[in-house]
Amino acid sequence: MSQPTRPVPAGFSEQQLHTLFDLVSDGIWDWDANTGYVYRNPGWYAMLGYPSHSLSNSVLTWESVIHPEDYPRVMAHFEAYINQRNERYLVEYRCRCHDGSYLWIEDSGYIIARNEDGSVARMLGAHRNIDAGKRLVAQLEQRNLSLESQVAERTRELSWVNQQLQRQLEENRELAERDALTRVANRYRLEKTLRLECERAQRFRQPLALIAMDLDDFKPINDRYGHAQGDAALVRVADSLRTCLRERDLLARWGGDEFVIVLPQTTLAQGLELAARLRHVVAQVEPVGDCRLTISYGVVQWQLGEDQHALLARADQALYRAKDAGKNAIAE
Repeated sequence: MSQPTRPVPAGFSEQQLHTLFDLVSDGIWDWDANTGYVYRNPGWYAMLGYPSHSLSNSVLTWESVIHPEDYPRVMAHFEAYINQRNERYLVEYRCRCHDGSYLWIEDSGYIIARNEDGSVARMLGAHRNIDAGKRLVAQLEQRNLSLESQVAERTRELSWVNQQLQRQLEENRELAERDALTRVANRYRLEKTLRLECERAQRFRQPLALIAMDLDDFKPINDRYGHAQGDAALVRVADSLRTCLRERDLLARWGGDEFVIVLPQTTLAQGLELAARLRHVVAQVEPVGDCRLTISYGVVQWQLGEDQHALLARADQALYRAKDAGKNAIAE
């Protein structure tokens, strides 16, 4: 294909310019804006896989090889440069190769002459093959996305495992602090809770009451009707006691047929009122054979400076006074 005569930069002959362009491996372009002629060197054609000088020497050739998704962005950047809104022309985009694939190139250019009205007269530029780097970056980004996805999935799995372990830990802790028969708090939890409540009462000067309880004449029930019947009676009693308590109160099995109730923010008078209600509720519990179930109650209020051991000892003494009073009684 014959090449029309094109302007030659000052200081270069036509032959020298041809030789210079032919030595450059990447694409070189020379746009004469006044005639519309665009020269592209053999390196440009080789880069995209076209036979040398096989395409039209016009800007339409350039527009036709730009990827449709990149075209608006490239044209906006180009127009901003030639209209002097951008200081430089440098843009990356994809060009269509002879085999239909696309190649990432870096396109840079510089206006070397303008007409008297300020419009572009001539512009030189270069297309540099950056496809390998672009694809490597894309692969790394995809790999990073994959790794991030794997990390996110692993994080979700670990979070789920941690939740299960935490749940199991809480269940084990609950089991460790619960009486196996009656399902109320056991002695270990009672001692821990009572210590904390005494500290809270001391810190905030809040009232704290304690009720120590013991089933009356329970041993004969086990002896006459067996331990299975006795255990069932303990469960029924514990269930009935719980119906009278607030959420913040703690019912615990102290041992055998003995129970203790910790009553935060409760005065002695309120504790005595609760003991009276408990006695009424227990009276409704189904008897074991001809043995009616009753409880004796020792009610005390925490005193300033008193620890949990001293408080529990006073409640136990009050309980003994209730027993001495004839059982099924309340003493303070």
